[in-house]
This record gives sequence, structure tokens and C-alpha cells, in this order.
Amino acid sequence: MKLVKYIFVFATLVIFITVSFAQDDQQRLPDGVQKSHYYKRNCDPVKVLTPRVDPAFWFTGMHNKILEICIHDNLIADFIPNIQYLGVKLIQTYKVANPNYLFLKIEIATDAKPGSFNIILTKNKEKRSYPYELKERNQGGRLKRSWGANEVLYLAMPDRFSNGDTTNDVIPGYTQKEVNRKKMYFRHGGDLKGIENHIDYLTDLGITALWLNPVIENDQAYESYHGYAFTDQYAVDKRFGSMEEYKKLINELHSKGIKIVQDMVYNHVGDNHWFIRDLPDIDWIHQETDTFRRSNYRDPVLIDPYASQFDKEKNNDGWFDYHMPDLNQKNPRLANYLIQNTIWWIEYCGIDALRIDTYAYPDQHFMADWGKAIADEYPDYPMFAETWVSTPVFQSHFADQAVLSKGFETYMPSITDFQLAFAIQEAFTKEQEWDKGVTKLYFTLAQDALYKDANKNVTFLDNHDKSRFFSEVNEDIERTKSAFAILFTTRGIPSLYYGSELLFKGKSDPDGKVRQDFPGGWKGDQINKFTTAGRTSEEESFFSWMKKLIAYRKENTALQTGKLTQFIPESGIYTYFRYNEDKIIMVVSNTHNKEQKLSIDRFREFIYPGQKIKDIFTGQITTLDKIISIKPYQTYVFELVK
Repeated sequence: MKLVKYIFVFATLVIFITVSFAQDDQQRLPDGVQKSHYYKRNCDPVKVLTPRVDPAFWFTGMHNKILEICIHDNLIADFIPNIQYLGVKLIQTYKVANPNYLFLKIEIATDAKPGSFNIILTKNKEKRSYPYELKERNQGGRLKRSWGANEVLYLAMPDRFSNGDTTNDVIPGYTQKEVNRKKMYFRHGGDLKGIENHIDYLTDLGITALWLNPVIENDQAYESYHGYAFTDQYAVDKRFGSMEEYKKLINELHSKGIKIVQDMVYNHVGDNHWFIRDLPDIDWIHQETDTFRRSNYRDPVLIDPYASQFDKEKNNDGWFDYHMPDLNQKNPRLANYLIQNTIWWIEYCGIDALRIDTYAYPDQHFMADWGKAIADEYPDYPMFAETWVSTPVFQSHFADQAVLSKGFETYMPSITDFQLAFAIQEAFTKEQEWDKGVTKLYFTLAQDALYKDANKNVTFLDNHDKSRFFSEVNEDIERTKSAFAILFTTRGIPSLYYGSELLFKGKSDPDGKVRQDFPGGWKGDQINKFTTAGRTSEEESFFSWMKKLIAYRKENTALQTGKLTQFIPESGIYTYFRYNEDKIIMVVSNTHNKEQKLSIDRFREFIYPGQKIKDIFTGQITTLDKIISIKPYQTYVFELVK
């Protein structure tokens, strides 16, 4: 009887654990999958099942005539290469420690014609042939792209936006097999077709540029949904769709007047990356020690005059996680590989702008070389760097338009303005003090002197790594409206995180809580918030308000390229003006929880008693008195009537 009892108890325990695990919405690892572990990798060759050539094709008429081709095949290092094609000249051959690799440096003449040829490798009597193609360059590739504070960006996570094609949810041969919308770290099935299905939603909102979290292949065993652990830089993740489907989406966006922003990563890759599994050289990644070394995430060491070499190296050479090997961009073969890959995406897919992930962590001289290569090929090309740092000084350091000298140019025209995001959040979550609350917002903008042109900064309130702003202010709609009113009327290029226009909630504890599915994006969803009918009255009201705010910004150059004059906040009230020769716009924000009286005497350089003003939200025209009443947590946007 005791044995039966023990068996029953054990079986019950197993069932309990199994059910509990199945119901765990924060389960990180799929069943049977082990977490990646660190080990020092060698570059001994492994059996190559599918030879590859990167890039698989190139283009004629490029500014840079030099191309470095990477061939990956079994034991090819001692083979002799030969290329016979008019206008193509083999200049140099590079070997690396792993004999499965051969790098060919070629020169493509200005008058070389599009066409196909074979790269021939010979060794004794053995011959191997690899087809190659030169495509005609996109003639619009070097045209100056219109980009600036007139844009309104929309950041969407492809896996969580909409599932338009269920046939690509699970791809044979990929390491992660499961789609489970109940688990935040698993794939949910969103894809490129789903985004294409809702382009009209973006145009209705007034979006001019769509920024997608990475669409590049992430064939990882776990946590691959966010896209930041590449396993093949030259492929679209098949669970999102094909390369042709990506190009189709881009063309559809372009036809509706929407640009595409591609998210790129140069700091690390996934540990299932094809060249990590067959490492070209021992120094292809940072692995100087036998034990795992995580980054200290302390970017100040890059400008700290007193920083230790140990701290500098740990910041830049340390890994983000066990499954994300840290790339060593000082390796010249890898550096060329990454630079050419960027140009390939821009040229082949017609990418309009780039967002650079974890910009502070790769080798900064490499990033400068990378930036120059892009600028040489595409003058004034739009790109912006993620700079999640702690102060405006550190943030400005990464922008090419920074005033503080780095000793070299970064060629990075824009950065993500985390400092402004933090300041706006503090303005509506803390009472004003000498240096806190809305004063921090004033101080942050006052430090724009660190930039040559802070209007190039990409501004935002929340993103895929931060808590939803609506949740940060305890789901207070008036404070949320006030913050967005400031975002869209102050300087910079505003970015909206998907769902914020519908009051999406969530704290980033963990990040998966702010990366939720868009209701209505999946077949069978009971609610469809892409449509008016699927929204609550509160959501529809906020969406309509946001549309009006975005439209007003897009219609008024004073809010895009106009000057900004701000006044020191008093009693929780912050006032500033945006203006040009055509228009003056006054923004007044009460960050206090009580109604306030505002005297207009201190604003005489812009307004005076008797001045007529129009509320841009209500359209009501009133005449200014000496005192204005400002309701709690309200931000008013007034247009001065001539």
C-alpha cells in the first residue's frame, strides 16, 4: 500500500509541475531546450553541408569599387581563385585560421556591366565553381533622401503586430518549433504579411516612416522573437516571410508614402549563427578569457578621462548574454563583412533609414568607419543610433553633430533621445523641485547646446524596452495626453511605439509585458483594435486625439524646423514657443495636480494681453487676458492668430 501511495504522490507531483510549467506565461526555454552556456570556441573546421558565398551578388556602379567576397566551403583555404569577367579584377586573397574560408578582394570597374560569371577555385586537379552575379544598381540609390523632423516614426515588433500568413508560423529545420501566444518569450506568429495587411491603419494615423524590430534571421533555440540575435545577416527570418515578401512590403509602404527603417545590430549575433558554429578566426568574437564576461553596460568609460582599461574593455568586449557572442569588429575581415552587408540591404531592398542597436558597445572606431562607408555610398543617408545612457553629455557623445570632440567623426547623424524620454516621464510623475519634476525637462533641453543640431534626435516616450508610458502615469489619460502633446510639439523626430495610440498598458518587468500582441492581428481574435468598432470609447477618443496632433505637426513647419524658446518652469507650469516666419505656436503644460493661474507678463516677447489664440484641439479662438487658467495635468497647444 505504501508503494502505491508513493507512486500516487509522485505522479501527482509530476502532473502539478507539468501543468504549472505549461501555464507559466514567463517560460523562457521551450520544453527540452537547455540554456546556452559559455565556452571558449576554437576555429577548427566543421563539415560544411551547404557552401555559401557572401554577399551572394553585388551591384555595378557603386561608389566604392572594392568588394570583399567571403566563400565558405570545405577546406578551401589552399585553393587558387580565378575570375574571368570584363571589368572585374581579383586583387588579393585572404586566408583565416579556419581552412573552410577564403576571402577574395576584387575591384569592379566603373564601366563593368551587369551579368553573371563563375568564381573558380582550383587545387591540383580539383576544381570548384561558385556562380556570381553583378546586378544593375538602383539608380535612385544615391539620391538624397528626404528625412528630418517632418517624419513621424512608428515602431512595431513584427512577431507581435499581426499574423497575416499562418503557413510560416513554424518552419521545418528551424530550431524553435513552437508558436504559443500565451507565453511572452515564445514566437507568436506575427509576420510581414500581417504588417502589409494594416498599412492603411498606419496611413490613417498619419505615420510617415515604419521602424520594425529586426526582420533578419534569428534561428535561435529560445527568445528569438525580438530579432536581436542574428543567425544569418543576408536572410529574412522565414517565420516573417521571404526576401521577396519583404521587398513587396517595402514597395507597398512606399506607394502609400511611408518609409521603411531597418533595425541593425553590429555588437553581437546569436550563438546559432552559421559563422559562430564554424568560427572563421579565434578573434572573430571576444573570448579572451575562459570564463563568461558580461558587459558592464557603462558607456561613460568611452569619454571618462579617468576610466580604467579594464572597465573600457568590459564595456565593449563583454557579452550581452550567453546566447549572444560579442563580435570583435577590429578583425578586418569581419569589419568588411558587416559594412558590406549594410550596403547590400540598402541597395537591394530600398531601405530608407537605419536604426543601430546597442551603438555604445561595438568598437567605436569601427562604427565610425562603418558610418563613413555608408555616407560615402549614400550621402546624407538617414540613420540613428540607440543610446540608452545616463546623461545628456554621454548621449551627445555618440552623435556626429555633438559639440564635444571625440577625436574622430562618427558619421552618425542622429541618436535616440532617451534623456528627453526620461525627462518627460519625470515631469508627469514627480512634483517640481529645484532640479526635479518638470525642471528636469527644462534642464535636459537646456543641454541641447551639446549638439550642433538636436532637432535630428529621434524622440519618444516608450519603446520595446521601456514600460508603456500610460502605465508609468498610472493610466492617467490627461497626463498621457500632456506628455504626447509635448513629444509632438518640441524639437526632434517623434517616434510612436505600436499601441501607444490606443493606450496599451504594461510595465517592463519583464520586457515581454510591453511587447504584447495587437488585438485583431490574429485570425480568431475576438476584438479587433485596428478598427473603430473594436475599440472602447476611451481608446477611440485617444486615437482620434492622437491623429489630430500628428496631423497638426505634419502641417506646420514651425513644429518641425522652427525655433524653440523655453521658459523656466514655475509652480509646475512649463511654457515654450515654437516659431518661424509663418507661425508662432505656444505650448503651456501644467504638470501639477491642481489648477494653476499663469501670468503672461513674462512671455511679452511673444504674446500680450488682447492677443488672439486658437486652441489646436478644439479650434476655439479666444483673446488672452493677463492671467490664464490651466487645468491639472493639461497641456494646451495654442496657435497665435495674426
